[in-house]
Amino acid sequence: MKPPTFVRTLTAAERQQLQAGLRAAEAFTARRCQILLASADGQPAPTIARNLHCAVGTVHYALRAFQREALACLQEKSSRPHSARAFLDERFTDALKDLLHHSPRSLGKPTSLWTLDLVAEVCHSKGWTPRQLTGEAIRLALQRLGIRWRRAKHWITSPDPAYARKKKLGIA
Repeated sequence: MKPPTFVRTLTAAERQQLQAGLRAAEAFTARRCQILLASADGQPAPTIARNLHCAVGTVHYALRAFQREALACLQEKSSRPHSARAFLDERFTDALKDLLHHSPRSLGKPTSLWTLDLVAEVCHSKGWTPRQLTGEAIRLALQRLGIRWRRAKHWITSPDPAYARKKKLGIA
């Protein structure tokens, strides 16, 4: 059986900062301070977890974080996975803008207006994304790349050489 895990002996400054952290506005910081102070007072992890109504793993995670980072562990980090990356990145910005300037019919699609799902389908078929994304994922990618979707829907121009003249006259 493994011996119980406790936090190392706290310095006076650390203990004072943990006491102040009990009054923090962020629940994460207050909970970490409670865990670390209880461990410093000699309470084992299962007792701390029972008293604070949390999982034993939460207590162990807090103790390991304090061992690694000291008082920096009181600040909540991003919950985003480190491996997460954008599916549609900057490499395809120009190609995507060019794609949106053309009618979907030029790619053999049965409509002349782009939809987000249609853009997702075309991006996947061109190999720009590893899997077919949802329309919402495409909207967020376009936003991140600085392309406004409302404007993108109206970029389409006709291949008709007289299109600009007809549009001015209101014929097209």
